[in-house]
Amino acid sequence: MKASKYYHTIVIGTGCAGYNAADRLYGLGVRDIAIVTEGRLAGTSRNTGSDKQTYYKLSLCGAEGDSVRELADTLYAGGGVMGEHALAEAAYSTRCFMRLVELGVPFPANEFGEYAGYKTDHDPRTRATSAGPLTSKYMTEALERAVNAKGIPVLDGLLAVKLLTAESAAGRAVSGLACIDVNTGDLHVFACRNIILCTGGPAGIYQNTVYPESQHGGTGLALEAGAALSNMEEWQYGIASTAFRWNLSGTYQQVLPRYISVDPDGREREFLYDALGTKALDLMFLKGYQWPFDTRKANGSSQVDLLTAAELKKGNRVFLDFTRDPRGLENGFEVLGSEAYGYLQRSGALFGTPVERLAKMNSGAIELYAAHGIDLWHEPLEIAVCAQHCNGGVCVDADWQTTVRGLYAAGEAAGTFGVYRPGGSALNSTQVGSLRAAEHIACEGTANTPQTDVIPEHTLPELGYGESNIAALRDELRRGMSRYADFDRSTGDMKALFEKVNDLCAHFEDSVTVRGPEELAEYFRLYDAAVTARAVLSAMICSAETIGTHGSAFVDRKPNTQTEMRKTRTLTVQERGIVRSGICPVSPMPDPELWFETLLERQRQNMKRSGGSYA
Repeated sequence: MKASKYYHTIVIGTGCAGYNAADRLYGLGVRDIAIVTEGRLAGTSRNTGSDKQTYYKLSLCGAEGDSVRELADTLYAGGGVMGEHALAEAAYSTRCFMRLVELGVPFPANEFGEYAGYKTDHDPRTRATSAGPLTSKYMTEALERAVNAKGIPVLDGLLAVKLLTAESAAGRAVSGLACIDVNTGDLHVFACRNIILCTGGPAGIYQNTVYPESQHGGTGLALEAGAALSNMEEWQYGIASTAFRWNLSGTYQQVLPRYISVDPDGREREFLYDALGTKALDLMFLKGYQWPFDTRKANGSSQVDLLTAAELKKGNRVFLDFTRDPRGLENGFEVLGSEAYGYLQRSGALFGTPVERLAKMNSGAIELYAAHGIDLWHEPLEIAVCAQHCNGGVCVDADWQTTVRGLYAAGEAAGTFGVYRPGGSALNSTQVGSLRAAEHIACEGTANTPQTDVIPEHTLPELGYGESNIAALRDELRRGMSRYADFDRSTGDMKALFEKVNDLCAHFEDSVTVRGPEELAEYFRLYDAAVTARAVLSAMICSAETIGTHGSAFVDRKPNTQTEMRKTRTLTVQERGIVRSGICPVSPMPDPELWFETLLERQRQNMKRSGGSYA
């Protein structure tokens, strides 16, 4: 089959990872590249944030000590993390952060150039920084400007539907990419030696999710191409708004809004107070710092998540109300514990209603919702416990290459995060993973197949035309995942759901009907979501039966009895439509060469072999 065009490397995705991958490739001398995206303005990087979106890096201010190895140890201590990933993300941290600074991302610094830090979750140092609520958006826009300045083509409106592979001497390798035009359904096929998958997390598999509606993910692409997945059972879930999808962490919780549930008859009650009394106030405050659901905090701040989810499963709607104080504050703030009281006191916020406190502490948090038609001064905010980040993803090695030669994954698409991760480490990972992939591709040169622009035949599936059932199938899949495979998991229910999803995947062409070619993009998005959900369920069931309750996984209502850091990860593979998962040990922290003279000589030899540039 003759490809429409040949590229040395194709990057899929226009978020922080995708743009950085292309920019770094160009800087390393790899110029025959293109970015493919279904929507340049879509995706998580450009469309999400929090009250203060965090970028996690090595400490770059003050007198507090820090080192690459200390940061690597922190990342590794999250459990389920490969040692080489922890060390690389620590070692490249400063280089990648300063690149963003040079590109104009407005991270705050003092007059002497120290970049201020603060502590984030699972962070023993003050390594976190932020450019405000929209840090990842600023990053994306800065990297986009760099890519546009270099003239790197961005092929917009093309949905990647299949990664094409061929056998090589080294095993299965990338040979091309099939895409469809999201508007016309026309097929476009490209030949290439390498693909960097920067499609973000599998955003399309949950009903209750913080992922923006424009984010779909592409994990199924890698799985269908033969790549293994890692730790797909590991997720982050937490309280978020649903009409406008946004994390409700930080000051949204610290100002102490009312948590109310409304039953189908319109009866309202403050369910947190009913269950916990005035203790609810301090737990609510802690959700600002401890936003992700954590089974270790099931008797602490994570009670907020459990009680919220219980109301939703009763068929009630749940809201945060910032217009009135919650029960328990009738006699003043002295009822609060020392941490909550001291924080509000230092913030000058021991007064007024929750929205008045929010205006004092973080007025931008109110403006954000106002920009999306929600007035926190006068109306409650509907919420749920939502999926926010997949800590698993495509299995990659130390160069962020997958088990398919020439296929790389970076950002949230890559499975490098483990069970726990410091807040903001995902943004660091977008930059480190994409740079590692670019460096490896530049060093590999023309090693990957194919040597021509002739690639395996690819045609579109036989579609069943008629009354479309895509929306109904998609909603059923998402409801099932949110009910049975979120943070509160039942092994039996997950197995039953797995069988249903497996049946959908096995008979997909016969099960799905579309109105016409204009629905082809939705057809492929549903397929990717289905095969990804099947893999996630496989990993969750395997983990439930071998590990049990841990991290964000509350399994069969059993407590978390884990006393040691997790030293294994869950690998998931798909062969001939059969998905299976198993437990494997993680690699230890590397102990690489650090003797300067040795590394200097190695560098000289590398330059001599490459001629100083990629060939």
